[in-house]
Amino acid sequence: MAAQRPYGRLADGREVFEHALDNGHGLHLRAINLGGIVTELHVPDRHGRSANVVLGFDALDDYVLRNPNFGTLVGRYGNRIAGGRFVLDGEARQLPLNDGSNTLHGGPQGFGKRWWTIEPVPAAADGSVALELSLTSDDGDANFPGRLDVSVRYTLTPANAWRIDYRAVTSRPTVVNLTHHGYYNLAGGGSALDQVLTLNASRFLEIDAQLIPTRIAPVDDTPFDFRQPRRIVDRIRDGAPQLLAARGYDHCFVLDRSGVQGLVHAARLADPASGRVMDIATTEPGLQFYSGNSLDGRLRGVSGQAYRQGDGICLETQHFPDAPNRTDFPSTVLRPGRTFQSTTVHQFSTA
Repeated sequence: MAAQRPYGRLADGREVFEHALDNGHGLHLRAINLGGIVTELHVPDRHGRSANVVLGFDALDDYVLRNPNFGTLVGRYGNRIAGGRFVLDGEARQLPLNDGSNTLHGGPQGFGKRWWTIEPVPAAADGSVALELSLTSDDGDANFPGRLDVSVRYTLTPANAWRIDYRAVTSRPTVVNLTHHGYYNLAGGGSALDQVLTLNASRFLEIDAQLIPTRIAPVDDTPFDFRQPRRIVDRIRDGAPQLLAARGYDHCFVLDRSGVQGLVHAARLADPASGRVMDIATTEPGLQFYSGNSLDGRLRGVSGQAYRQGDGICLETQHFPDAPNRTDFPSTVLRPGRTFQSTTVHQFSTA
């Protein structure tokens, strides 16, 4: 089932609508035109009680003025590009900076701040319900080359999975790295740091003081080894230089794909108190684990809670940060005649 309701108006007069999806089995999602933002995601616990498991606001102005990427669709390039510079086919590009001397999530006017067209999709034969989101980024937008036509589909299945399918085509060679920036807390409130995380990654990207990758390193004997289930709180205060550099976790993990080209299991987040479990599978090569380090109590959420570090964590499936400047990373170049395609599935269950 899909429905919509007015959510507010932007300064230019455009009306924003909140679109709702309900799979009829306890999974309920709401998204708005601004940034394709998922404002709420309700999931049942082991007793069938529903709670919103993503951080967000209750007013449009908060999303416009002070959103730290709660629930946004991120592009044209998710994560950081060092110095906001890259060279493609011999042509140098300088992007606007918004993260010190770097460009983060496409710059100050990235896709998470843009107007997305949202249309409901007719229910599928298996009972799945979906929303189709679309956006056009013009040639030269934020100095990225090429007109980029983007479509993203949010699908809720009867098996309580939330699937995100990304698709993009370009008029000129460009770089693309699309992701979703949800902050998850399976308890529905309080801190997420007591939740148990598993990552299918034996390597991660070490970073410098500006959070730019320096090398691919093994997770062995480090606080970045989540190959076995571990509470996040047990490792985040470790004091390792890499954790100090980011004030917590803000690192890309290299997924162990074992030659598999399609969907592979990337992560599991489990909340022992409620029994909620989220398994993530993706076609992407990496996953950015961010522990909400910038949340400092100055933002108030839907429940009235003041958000602090660890009240929500991000598990962003994506290509690697700064890949346009690294020949040793999987390429993010998209050329005319080719289609960027990516899928991430969040499977919810209880334990």
